[in-house]
Amino acid sequence: MSLTPEQLERYARHIMLREIGGPGQQKLLNAHVALVGLGALGGPAALYLAAAGVGRLTLIDDDVVSLSNLQRQVLFVGGDVGRPKTEAGAARLTGLNSGLQIHERRERLDAANAATLLADAHIVVDGSDSFATRFEVNAACHTLGQPLVSGAVGRWSAQVSVFKSGLTRGKPRKERLPCYRCFVAEMPAMEETCAAVGVIGPLTGMIGARLALETIKEIAGVGASLAGKLWLFDGLSGDSRTVSLSADPACPICGG
Repeated sequence: MSLTPEQLERYARHIMLREIGGPGQQKLLNAHVALVGLGALGGPAALYLAAAGVGRLTLIDDDVVSLSNLQRQVLFVGGDVGRPKTEAGAARLTGLNSGLQIHERRERLDAANAATLLADAHIVVDGSDSFATRFEVNAACHTLGQPLVSGAVGRWSAQVSVFKSGLTRGKPRKERLPCYRCFVAEMPAMEETCAAVGVIGPLTGMIGARLALETIKEIAGVGASLAGKLWLFDGLSGDSRTVSLSADPACPICGG
């Protein structure tokens, strides 16, 4: 389908890019992204994905907006305190781009519902702050064969990666890409959430935007994928580095 005059104007800055153009914008318009967690990372990621014209967004979060969220969760405003995050987020995103399909799922993702919540998505963005949730998202994405764009922040540091183990399942071992459990094999003894250790607000916006960028690249099929790599950022020094990740033959999810 050709782009409408309104779409040509709205997405003109994308269409001008040689790597995106009209075909890439069509891919974005036809894409379905599931966002797990609509907080400090998922919120800015959702804003940029909505602005980019991703046609369908599924918002998965069982929380409500609290006053302490507003230090960093830029999807919300003061009047949203007490509202479900999916409800407030959907209203904001629809206001930004009324051409989107927004699906609210006010649920906590777990082993019982992960496959159902994520089944229709082309790609999943995980901005959750719980290792238990990350483990279940990873397992579902591996089984469903979906790319997973994952980010985490704490204090002044952050990390982003893309996991595509489900897309290389069955290939020779040396050609397999790692999953999240190849990186974090076991549940940490002590989980350092932002509520427990704190986090500098602007860092979460940076990482949320990076999640949106990597998602757009995966959808449009442009640039170098972060699959098999981990990008690390130190907010105090401003330094970043990228390290390689390998598939673990003993991984409980993608090994064997």
